[in-house]
Amino acid sequence: MEKWNGKVALVTGASAGIGAQVAKDLVNHGMKVVAVARRLEKLQELEKEVAGCKGELKAIKCDVTSEEDVKNVFAWIENNWGAVHVLINNAAVLSLQPLAECDTDAIKSIFDTNVVGLSMFARETVRSLKKHFTEGHIININSYVGHLIFGLKGMAPYCASKNAVTVLTESLRRELGPSNQTIKVTSLSPGLVETDLSGAAVPKGLPHLKPKDVSDTVIYCLSTPLGINITELTVMKVGDVVF
Repeated sequence: MEKWNGKVALVTGASAGIGAQVAKDLVNHGMKVVAVARRLEKLQELEKEVAGCKGELKAIKCDVTSEEDVKNVFAWIENNWGAVHVLINNAAVLSLQPLAECDTDAIKSIFDTNVVGLSMFARETVRSLKKHFTEGHIININSYVGHLIFGLKGMAPYCASKNAVTVLTESLRRELGPSNQTIKVTSLSPGLVETDLSGAAVPKGLPHLKPKDVSDTVIYCLSTPLGINITELTVMKVGDVVF
């Protein structure tokens, strides 16, 4: 992780769970972290928590479904810190409504956040990296259910959005082409994780990861040598057979 010391990381959905843990760990590794989410007060608490650590954290309120908000985040980074070297595309929402009964706004929210928002952040990161001619890494926090059709009632839109993330991540990697030597693209697919998001969907007491486990896996991906790209990594708790 020494190569990222002093470099800029952007973490979406950083107000809680996986995003908050990743943001803290990147700061502890010496990175300058921009933490974005809709709940500014949570981000400001995180900002205070990591004050005095090796790196630093800037909290910025952002609705990842708003192109204006997204571009404002990148404008702040460009004007203050330069390139975005690392993107952790973590923001996601889940609604447990059966597809035949699902509210249209709920479906739109899932795809606008999990797919459209993720795509906008990836696009702007690639533009930033190419502008500054620098090494970078985009990690899309996917899900194990992004690689299958999951039968749990109410999960259809979420699973469809995560399957889209699988396709978008690999497509971006391929679109960068054989001449790309500096921009890594990774789909990181956790199994069951103990977060506010999963708590509504899966019964308690089952084997599950903690946000720290996922964050440690992010650090592992970022620690790969130059020229080595983990394109897809699935991480699960031993005994996790829910899916």
